[in-house]
Amino acid sequence: MTFVVTDDCIRCKYTDCVEVCPVDCFYEGENMLVISPDECIDCGVCEPECPIEAILPDTDDKAEQWLELNTKYSEIWPNITIKKDPMPNAEKMKDKKGKIDTDFSAECGEGD
Repeated sequence: MTFVVTDDCIRCKYTDCVEVCPVDCFYEGENMLVISPDECIDCGVCEPECPIEAILPDTDDKAEQWLELNTKYSEIWPNITIKKDPMPNAEKMKDKKGKIDTDFSAECGEGD
């Protein structure tokens, strides 16, 4: 089992989860984070840290569609291991639905 980041993270990019991850399995895109399923040890400490509930276990039915995205981009984007400020307008964007279709960017983030 692993955990995945969903499109709720897009244009919010809270990084509270990154700070608690014992294996540094988060990767940073321009406007969201992903988890490497190959590196995640299923400890679950990241899930409750996400203030917008964008992290789910892959056993959750809603997580299935996000496993491929997390796998793909964790192989491309740079690793992130330190907490950063959320994106501007994160509070306004946190409740927007369907962000994968309108706001997703495949571009790399800054990394550490």
